[in-house]
Amino acid sequence: MRRSDIWGAPNVLPRDPDNGLDDPTNKQYYYWDGKILKGPDGKYHMFASRWDQSLGHGGWVRSVAVHAVSDNAMGPYKDTGMTWSDDRGGRGHNVTALQLPDKRYAVVVSETRPGDVFVSQSPDGPWEHLGSIQVDANGFNRRLGAMSNVSVMLRPDGKFEIVPRSGAILIRNDGILGPYKIQGPSVYPGIMPEGMPLGNLEDPVIWYSGGLYHIVVNCWSEKKAFHLTSEDGITNWKNRGIAYDPTTNFVRYKDGTVNHWEKMERPNVCLENGHVKYFTFAVIDVPKEEDKGNDNHGSKVLVVPFDGVAFDRDTQKIVKAEKREAK
Repeated sequence: MRRSDIWGAPNVLPRDPDNGLDDPTNKQYYYWDGKILKGPDGKYHMFASRWDQSLGHGGWVRSVAVHAVSDNAMGPYKDTGMTWSDDRGGRGHNVTALQLPDKRYAVVVSETRPGDVFVSQSPDGPWEHLGSIQVDANGFNRRLGAMSNVSVMLRPDGKFEIVPRSGAILIRNDGILGPYKIQGPSVYPGIMPEGMPLGNLEDPVIWYSGGLYHIVVNCWSEKKAFHLTSEDGITNWKNRGIAYDPTTNFVRYKDGTVNHWEKMERPNVCLENGHVKYFTFAVIDVPKEEDKGNDNHGSKVLVVPFDGVAFDRDTQKIVKAEKREAK
């Protein structure tokens, strides 16, 4: 139910606090990140980060990783607490998650930790610190493998693939800890406006659907995200244009109500039956530097439904047409 008596600038009101992971009272936490996995119990498990709202947005450097649960993919999600409160006080940011080939669950955190991996037999925990991701520069600049904004996936061929903030592709044949080999330079050149540094790109998410590997990467300065595809997930990444633009009427309710979030970052995907069913975004209602804590502003994890079946069908048509034109 959309409400106006909760935190948020006029551009995000009225809004539904039961969507995603949110503290409607704005008295306890800000939430960020947000990766959804559907568990064997039929529930939806979200892995995110949180910090004390009194610290303002800058408090993200002190964030902890948390687990939240819902009966519905759209929410509301109930925060069940820190995933590993006994390890460095629960520290964790850039939180993402996946299921491993042996059916265990893994949560990966970066930026404030060096690509640390925690594993559990259940999405409810308990979680064990498996170790930190290792990278083999493979003759390339080692900084390309820095563990920042890490997105990790299990490929259909059983290999693990990582894309960090740098936009380099990292591959490991088996074992989530690596060492991963850097496959080449960043795949981002050519997608940014002229003169815009590649460092302004962040928060990539990588997945496989419709016979293609996909990356969506956010540009914090442009407040837009770009979509790239590749057939093998390593080479020949092609820029498909704007993935989403928060300045447009993108977050829209069925009755036409629109929310314009100031920033929509940390995109992630939830796949069902091989297609993207939902996108998640970490969103904030005002410029980050204006969120001081103990005010009427904040951040949450937003869940947006997505027609991945139509998306994959249409993308395949485009790729097939390109191949015909190339002959």
